[in-house]
Formats: sequence, C-alpha cells, structure tokens
Amino acid sequence: MSTTTNEIIEKLKSITLLEAAELVSQIEDTFGVDASASVGGGFAPMSGESGSGGQEVVEEKTAFDVILEDVPSDKRVAVLKIIRNLTSLGLKEAKEFTTSLPKALKESVSKEEADTAKQQLEEAGAKVKVQ
Repeated sequence: MSTTTNEIIEKLKSITLLEAAELVSQIEDTFGVDASASVGGGFAPMSGESGSGGQEVVEEKTAFDVILEDVPSDKRVAVLKIIRNLTSLGLKEAKEFTTSLPKALKESVSKEEADTAKQQLEEAGAKVKVQ
C-alpha cells in the first residue's frame, strides 16, 4: 500500500462510529455510489489466503460500544450522574444526550470498561446493551 493509503487507514481507525457513518454518507454523495450495494454476495479469500485448512478464522472482538437504550423517568437523576462520571459531559449535555435514545454512550472501549459502564448504568436504573 502507498503511504497515502496507510495514512488514510490510520486516520479511519481513530474516528467514532458516528463520524464513520457521516463519512460513508459523504462518499456516497460525492461519488454517486451506494455503500450498501452488495458486490458478488460476499468476500472470497484472495489467492494464498485459504486460512487454516479451509476453515474460517473468526477474530475475537476487542472493541465494544455501550449503548444506552432507555432511562426511566424516576431514575433519570441517578443515571445522569453516572453518565457524567463516565463521560466528560456537563449536566446540560448529559440531559440532551438522554432525549433521543438509543444512543452509544461509549464507543470502541475494552470489554472490561464496557461491562463496568453497563453495570453502573443498570444499577442506576438504565437499560443498556453492549455490542
């Protein structure tokens, strides 16, 4: 790969899922393409990439998103405190964050960090999922 390609790949690794979605939308608009279009029905291994004995190699997921799905109105204050502890959001931003759920509270974090955040939010009364 060229130096430019490597730089682009490194920059893509550092963006959030929201930023990536915006990038895809801009690429679609700029080049008149549809990123959801299927090409050939899937990925075939390139020559020399048969894997181990022809079996698929499944990589273990290392980055997780903590998605806040719902906050009961009677638990809102407690959940807002946890959101502020887990993020750098102020009170106003934390309140605004909870107005349009579900939404990712933390993106691309370790399994341990995601589980800790989920546990804290659930103890405060929120409905959370990690993916």
